[in-house]
Amino acid sequence: MNLTEIYLIALAIIFAVPWLVWRILRIDYWAPLVVVQIVGGILLGPGVLGAAFPDYYAFVFRPDVITALNGVAWWAVMLFVWIAGIELDLSQAWKHRRETGLTAGLALGMPLIAGTIAAAIILQFPGWRGADGHYWQVLLGVGMACAVTALPILVLLMEKLGILRESIGQRILRYASLDDIAIWAVLAIILLDWERIGRQALFLVGFAVAAWAVRRVMARLSESDRWPVGLIWLALCGLAGDWSGLHFMVGAFLAGVVLDAKWFGHEAMDRFRNVVLLTVMPVFFLSTGLRTEWQGGGLAVFGAAALLLVAAVGGKLAGVHIAGRLLGWSRAEASLIGWLLQTKALIMIIFANILLDKAIITATTFTALLLMAVASTMLTTPLATPLLKRLGERLRAAA
Repeated sequence: MNLTEIYLIALAIIFAVPWLVWRILRIDYWAPLVVVQIVGGILLGPGVLGAAFPDYYAFVFRPDVITALNGVAWWAVMLFVWIAGIELDLSQAWKHRRETGLTAGLALGMPLIAGTIAAAIILQFPGWRGADGHYWQVLLGVGMACAVTALPILVLLMEKLGILRESIGQRILRYASLDDIAIWAVLAIILLDWERIGRQALFLVGFAVAAWAVRRVMARLSESDRWPVGLIWLALCGLAGDWSGLHFMVGAFLAGVVLDAKWFGHEAMDRFRNVVLLTVMPVFFLSTGLRTEWQGGGLAVFGAAALLLVAAVGGKLAGVHIAGRLLGWSRAEASLIGWLLQTKALIMIIFANILLDKAIITATTFTALLLMAVASTMLTTPLATPLLKRLGERLRAAA
């Protein structure tokens, strides 16, 4: 068979297997389709499919096919991160800055501390720190991975729970939005390269000037012209970010942050996000799964993932409950917000991919983080649903 035919076989597997499992087993209560696709990527990777059927794996996922898939995956994740940047609206966060700053700060700071402690424990053993990673970079990187909230997945879960447009849903979005900014700021610190500091400074200055010009141009364009101009801007920012030594995904996020969602239309952005999730992001999930490794030993990887999960969930819940006591929330309300904010998949996986690309962490560490992210996201709906029901009953009784 030629390369095109094998590539299309790989695409058929990538799209068919997770969707069929999700529909046939009806597990949407436990996990949205994107989580099943992430798990599917792990199962189709070298650690599972490659180990069980090495000849079949070598035939379908041969190097030239992987190269072609990676090209799609890079563009897919750039589009997704760009959309996340565009949809980031900090105006409401500023309007309610005391409550939002306190909650977001504690919701980020506590799991960051807990995750850093967990990373320090893991780093006592060999095989977890990447070849180019300094000790502090791994500590901060893993700690931030435990503190991340997956804003796009959070939107999907709250939409499913019916609270996205409610007051509590909008509050949670404000808290997550501030954390989203912090994630990329910390990533920029981790990726700061003193040997390329001149390039990075030039990138930031050039980006500020270019962003000012692009905003003036975009405001004058018709909505139909803004999409192609926006995509050109995305590609150029990704290129500049990677050239500077940061990462093309950092450039992609910044490309979106400086644009206004109203320029594209909120409904159009929703449709575009869904199209990206449906058509190209599964390829990214597969490429993520292909990077998983179990060389540190299966039990060691699962043990590290469990430790990181405890740090991530425990730290997030502790931080939100402290904020709740200071702001006068009920325990049920604080628990609901905490469980929703600890959702990890997608953004954390993108974050961990960058750390792996830069050889700050090893593939074994990446696998542990990936397992933690999947478990974190799968816990969200089952544990948030009864809390939401209890909170609703209390609100009705108070009324």
